[in-house]
Amino acid sequence: MLEIGSVVAGNYKILSVIGRGGMSVVYLAINERANRPWAIKEVQKGQGVDLEADRKEIEMLRRLKHPNLPAIADVIEHGDSLLIVMDYIEGRSLEEILKEQGPQPQTQVVKWARQICDVLFYLHNREPAVIYRDMKPANVMLKPDGEEIALIDFGAAKEYRPEKIKDTVSLGTRGYAAPEQYEEKGKSDARTDIYCFGVMLFQLLTGADPHGLRPITEINPALSQGLEGIILKCTQVQKEDRYQSCSQLLYDLEHYDRIDRRSRRQRRRKLFLFFATAGLALLCGMAALGLWLGERHVRANTYEACILAAESCAAPLESFDYYEKAISIAPARQEAYLLLLDRIFLADDNLTVKEDEELRRILNDAGSGSISHEQSLAENKKGYEMLAYRLGLAYFYSYEKNGNKGMALKWLRIASQGRTLESHMSLRARKLGQIAEYYGKIGMANKAGDAAVSYRDFWEDLTELAAGDIAGEDNITTAMMVYRELAYQIYRCASLFHEAGVEKQEMLNELEAVRKRLVTEIVIPEDGNQERNRLLKEALLSDLEQAARQVEAAFRVRKEE
Repeated sequence: MLEIGSVVAGNYKILSVIGRGGMSVVYLAINERANRPWAIKEVQKGQGVDLEADRKEIEMLRRLKHPNLPAIADVIEHGDSLLIVMDYIEGRSLEEILKEQGPQPQTQVVKWARQICDVLFYLHNREPAVIYRDMKPANVMLKPDGEEIALIDFGAAKEYRPEKIKDTVSLGTRGYAAPEQYEEKGKSDARTDIYCFGVMLFQLLTGADPHGLRPITEINPALSQGLEGIILKCTQVQKEDRYQSCSQLLYDLEHYDRIDRRSRRQRRRKLFLFFATAGLALLCGMAALGLWLGERHVRANTYEACILAAESCAAPLESFDYYEKAISIAPARQEAYLLLLDRIFLADDNLTVKEDEELRRILNDAGSGSISHEQSLAENKKGYEMLAYRLGLAYFYSYEKNGNKGMALKWLRIASQGRTLESHMSLRARKLGQIAEYYGKIGMANKAGDAAVSYRDFWEDLTELAAGDIAGEDNITTAMMVYRELAYQIYRCASLFHEAGVEKQEMLNELEAVRKRLVTEIVIPEDGNQERNRLLKEALLSDLEQAARQVEAAFRVRKEE
């Protein structure tokens, strides 16, 4: 064990022990120079510990980038131990809160559950997918704000490998683990995490022992029947009977109150429907047909009226309401989605977290129907793939701070795999998707010091993405965003590109080619976006100069070495 007060690797002073596992100890440490706390997990060599497996786990974790996951900062060989330095997550575990306070309010549990589900969605959509396999209150930290959570302890997590016959025997925590985790030939996948997630919801809502699963309303009749149905579906014995993905689960979590109301209405209707006659059903059917034919014309006119009303509004909030109303009237039409994205969410070239939540809410909403707006739009392949393309660009380039590459990847895959987009858009979606995948690997190295990605391949993808007449094929805003990405990555990775065989002149030539296009080909039209595009062009010219200076500096350092 590490001594309290000792300093590791010249940077990390050990303050206290904050956790223990079967083969590891977790310490709180501080970097006194930066005055920043860290968590250090010590794994002892020997004693049956598979260090090679630990290293693979570490490399897997270093590739994960999500706001609700702790990031690994360093890995240190220290005598007979392997030390993993990671973000220190302040707060208390949900297990501690459950012990102190008992069952939690269902509105609060749903807020936490949506965040956890979002993390699982991110993990399951990695390539390859990461299966967490040990979901339980002890592994979920609630931060001091009382709202945001973080998922910790990836000791049981594995990358999903379809070719493996089994991978789960005796893994996970009893009471929470899915049935397949105890089977001789059990194999975990995303649905394994969904089972564990359902058990945890049961315990958070009821405070009951997770070994005794039963309908939550039997324990507390005041709890939502909608949540009861969600938990029952999560915890089915057969994987095929559970939710098949976290996107399905998240949708129901966001609409559990509607499921609750629907369940109550269905029970009330049973008696009435039992006495309904075939003649009455026929009469109702004929009346409904007439109403539908009449309403169809009215709905089409109302959709257009909402779009026109949104265009004439002076206040963005009023426009937002009209666009949302249009979507609810005809969710299979793409126009209102695209206008809402362009004129409301991206009016300032910045997609915020709050706007992201609103966007997801609209896509997941089912209105008075049985399927979500997104599912309705998906039936319109051309409209859905165009929205996917535009959303991919928005999440890649315009999401606040440095973009949301995970969500960008999701939408870009939909766009690139479709067949209705113009060829240059489909190609751009595919290339941007590849670059989004690089983001989880850039700057990472395995234990041998080898790069986790091929920077030569990364360079080829970047330059191919920036080739051609982007402004003419798409628009000048998209062109400048692509060029900005090229300049940023050259600035950031110049020395790494050089190590991969990219010559200095290759990088400078790409930067100069973009500069010439900006000066000679990018003409800012006089429209509502004129000032925005002018500022973007000026910033990009400055970025190109900085990137060129960085290239010169990187090669100068290499030459001196």
